[in-house]
Amino acid sequence: METVFTSVRDLASKAGQEATLLGWVAKFRSSGKIAFLGLRDGTGTVQVVIARNEVDDESWEAVADLSMESSVRVSGTVRQDDRAPGGYEITASQVEVIGPADEYPIQPKEHGVDFLLNNRHLWLRHGRQVAIMRVRDEIVKAIRDFFYERDFVLVDSPILTGAIGESAGTLFSTEYFDLGTAYLAQTGQLYVEAAAAALGKVYCFGPTFRAEKSKTRRHLTEFWMVEPEVAWLDSEGNMRLQEEFVSCIVGRVLERRAPELEQLDRDVSRLEAISPPFDRLSYTDAIAFLQGTGVEIEWGEDLGAEHETVLTEGREKPLFVFDYPREAKAFYMKENPEDPRTVKCNDLLAPEGYGEIIGGSQREDDYDRLLARIREEGLPEEAYDWYLDLRRHGTFPHSGFGLGLERTVGWICGVPHLRETIAFPRMMTRLTP
Repeated sequence: METVFTSVRDLASKAGQEATLLGWVAKFRSSGKIAFLGLRDGTGTVQVVIARNEVDDESWEAVADLSMESSVRVSGTVRQDDRAPGGYEITASQVEVIGPADEYPIQPKEHGVDFLLNNRHLWLRHGRQVAIMRVRDEIVKAIRDFFYERDFVLVDSPILTGAIGESAGTLFSTEYFDLGTAYLAQTGQLYVEAAAAALGKVYCFGPTFRAEKSKTRRHLTEFWMVEPEVAWLDSEGNMRLQEEFVSCIVGRVLERRAPELEQLDRDVSRLEAISPPFDRLSYTDAIAFLQGTGVEIEWGEDLGAEHETVLTEGREKPLFVFDYPREAKAFYMKENPEDPRTVKCNDLLAPEGYGEIIGGSQREDDYDRLLARIREEGLPEEAYDWYLDLRRHGTFPHSGFGLGLERTVGWICGVPHLRETIAFPRMMTRLTP
């Protein structure tokens, strides 16, 4: 027979009534003939009061053997109590241990990062991690809703590919039957460009892979990226779409995940300032600004994390840096007609030192220029023949961008390292759990 139970978040509907809850022991203390149990079930945490004279012998014996993270079934009366977290508590009439827990490794004390990551499968249960995962979930839903409401079509791009989109030095490769080497996709962009010619406004959303030998707080080897592509959109329109997109995501989290942001001690006033238009600075002006602050950098060099931090210091809103040198960017970006040394692209830098969360560009729609760039980069032309077909058969102006989900989660949550922004992070030194 199916067990009928109530979730912690639904306790208000059961005030003054009997209810059964299923969950795990988050806290426990006992003082002789009364015990207090913090029960969490994934929707919230509630205090359960267990008095010796109000439960049967079997229940009291179960209470005596309780340990952290044991799974339990608790039945009792739901009582309103303004002093309790969530405003309600349970006066227990019956307690049953479903799954006893051995000595739980994560205790209420300081643990090293390696220890916590080694126990990531258990660390996920803790309040801070639950809050981050709920914010991440809300961001994902906001992303999908944003594009759905604007008539974008989701197109799933392949994870195994023969054509690279970014630097060849950051690829994971594998042998693919008798067809040679395949790569784990760094981006779905090339494929959604093809889909944009069919559907106009499209996006892909899934895992991407970068084999960068980087151990910084901003890098994972496996991460999620959302990549819209829009026909007939130029670089200026692309930036407008990005600022509307990011503002919508932030607004959605503020509206629906305020308790989680509070649990994370996030300064929401910083997020409330996020609205269009965003600040803008050309790459050339950015270099001049950096040089003026004493930073050693020359025109033509790509911007690193330390440069991005200087550029966004003191800013309330994200910053667009646009029109980078062509040598610093990918082969598919459109040459800037006003300055052929540069390409029509942008990075969007989040404030508070969180750095780049979006990279975008207008795509090179001229066949000859695109072919020349492929040859300049020494890329195998045969692998891009289908991509060049898009310029042979009805070429069209189009633009798009990629937003890194984990970097966006980290910024919105105020989490300094990406290792907490995905359930099971993959880094240079970590492949388990």
